[in-house]
Amino acid sequence: MTNKISAGTIARTVVLLLALVNQVLSMLGVQTIPIADEDVNTLIATGWTIAASLAAWWKNNSFTQAALEGDKLKNELRAREE
Repeated sequence: MTNKISAGTIARTVVLLLALVNQVLSMLGVQTIPIADEDVNTLIATGWTIAASLAAWWKNNSFTQAALEGDKLKNELRAREE
């Protein structure tokens, strides 16, 4: 029985990776968002990175088979409590 990684986990991971790439490009001086004012670009890139990091950190992102099985057990236990 193979559990699948949730779509939410994949989406949060992709957003975090995009935010990190965007932040690195911004730090290197590559303008990733076509806005004339570099300060606005840096603020947007930093805000996006912070938001993506918080979302990825806050949610339970299970990638390994053991973690996926642990999530399944947790969900079963919670369902019994209801």
